[in-house]
Amino acid sequence: MRKAERLFQIIQILRRSNRPVTSAQLADELEVARRTVYRDIAHLIGQRVPIEGEAGFGYVLDPQYDMPPLMLTPEEIEAVLLGVQMVAKLGDPAITNAARDVIAKITDTVPDDLLPFIAEPAVGLKPEEVTNSLTFDTRPVRRAIREGRKIDLEYRAASGEISHRIVWPVLLGYADTHCLLIAWCESKQAFRHFRTERILDFEVLEETIGVSRGRLRQQWLHWRETELSRLRAAR
Repeated sequence: MRKAERLFQIIQILRRSNRPVTSAQLADELEVARRTVYRDIAHLIGQRVPIEGEAGFGYVLDPQYDMPPLMLTPEEIEAVLLGVQMVAKLGDPAITNAARDVIAKITDTVPDDLLPFIAEPAVGLKPEEVTNSLTFDTRPVRRAIREGRKIDLEYRAASGEISHRIVWPVLLGYADTHCLLIAWCESKQAFRHFRTERILDFEVLEETIGVSRGRLRQQWLHWRETELSRLRAAR
């Protein structure tokens, strides 16, 4: 790892930690000697990066310090590229285009010496066909989730029965072969998972759900854990 990469990585490690990070921990993650860490820390402090601490006690970074967000390491770039490939497999054009836009922005921003990591990454997924289950534009649904608005669904069950439901959307969940709208169903008074390919029509309503997004998500997580525990106990 080049020195410039190490310096940025040290800052990243300190930023994500809520407690002092020792030189031994830094050396272990960076795979370098502790004396290299000491020199790098001294260099960063000399460049006025607000790091406090000393050998034996650990180092902390002033939480007010703001590092340019797109000073990425090759590993971070390849992680983003791998994520874009995974997103493309979902078959959601809006999400795929957004992911490609991220790559375009990164390409326009990173230094020239990092461009080869974008053009010829060391990671990749096995080429496969994308999922074809997405039969409607997910952008309004995702916007409804962010804004906490109810959705009126026309839904066809696996049995073929068609129903209308008012739901409180929690999130869109993606699997290898399908996409699910996870929501609280007013008619069932319970959380339900709706296969998006069975949604015949939908309308985002002006009415809000009246519960914070975080609270609704926590309620769903609790429900999911309860259901998983019940299924494990039944085995």
